[in-house]
Order: sequence, then structure tokens, then C-alpha cells
Amino acid sequence: MIRFRVRPICLALATGCLLALTACQGLAPANTTSGAIALSISPANLSFGKAAVGASSSLSASLAATGGAITVSSAASSSGEFALSGITLPATIPAGQSAPFTVTFTPNAAGTASANLIFLSNASNSSAVQQLSGMGQAQYHSVGLSWNPSPGAISYNVYRKVSTGGNYAQIDSGDSLTSYTDNSVTSGVTYDYAVTTLNAENQESSYSNIAQATIPND
Repeated sequence: MIRFRVRPICLALATGCLLALTACQGLAPANTTSGAIALSISPANLSFGKAAVGASSSLSASLAATGGAITVSSAASSSGEFALSGITLPATIPAGQSAPFTVTFTPNAAGTASANLIFLSNASNSSAVQQLSGMGQAQYHSVGLSWNPSPGAISYNVYRKVSTGGNYAQIDSGDSLTSYTDNSVTSGVTYDYAVTTLNAENQESSYSNIAQATIPND
């Protein structure tokens, strides 16, 4: 009888030990994996819209460090039409902080332009990419003329000639406005402009004083 009583007790103790071990194992701290250290760019895409060929347009953006400090070692643009400025590399960005930079678009030709701006760092995403886009527009020139109203004038005529010689040619007539825009000019040429008035009897005055304009070379 005594033996039969002892066996259940031993089994109970053994079971209790197993439960105790299981409980201890359950209380043991689990292994944790820290969050990834990542470099992000805001905005991810920079669109410059339209810009005249040879002219420059700039936009701002920023880099941000998440999960830890990040050292950005270098950056490169896949096109010479897009240039990075406003940040000195290498640069360390503290966790949770950001660093601003500027991208400048200078189109070399008319048409659509695109590029990737790539930042290299010690982040888990060792290369962060910003997409760049813009459109170059052919540059054109114009000359804007304006003058004071003349007493008794009903309308005005506008004349133009090349400064190096030749006669005046009428490029606008019978206009009551006191301004005119000449859109048909050639790069590198200097023009002389003059205005005359017409009265109610359709009599034309002599030339006004001469205004001269030199058109830039593209």
C-alpha cells in the first residue's frame, strides 16, 4: 500500500518539475531584432516643369535618417542637366533628423529630360534614389516697346530697321495702343525702332526718337 502511495507522489513531483521548467522557459527574454536604419528622400520625385534652354530652375528637397544615425558618403546625378548643391558630403545625419539639399535643372536642349540622383550611405538601403524630370523649351526673344500718348493722335505706326544700315520698315500700323511687342527678332542683331502718329485727317507725323535693342545670342 505504501508503494502505491509513493509512486503517485513521485510522478506528481516530476510533473511539477516539468511545469516549473516550462514556466521558467516561458519567462526567459525573447531575442529582439532592432529596426532597420534607413535613408529616405523627400520628395521622392522632383518635377521642374518647363525651363528655357540654357536657363536654370532650382527646387529643394531633404534627406532623413530613420532608426539611427546615417553617414551619406557621396551622391551622383545620372545627367549633367541636373546638379546637386546645398549639402557637403560626406555628411552624418542624426537619427530622426533631416538634411536639406537643392537640385538645379539647366536644360541643354528642347524636350523632355530625366535623371536619377543617387545617394550612397551606410544605411540598410545603401543607395537611395530620387527621380528627377523636367522639360527644356527653345529660347526665343522679343522686344517690348511703349510710349506716352501723343495729343491729337488717333493711332500709331511702328517702324524697325537693322542698326547697321538699311531703311525703316513698317511692322505695325493703325494701332491705338501705346505699346507693341516685336516677336520676329533674330539673335545677335541690333534693331532701331521708331513710332509715328496718325491724326484724324490720317496725316502721319515724323519719326519719334529712336529706341535701340540688341538681341542676345542664344
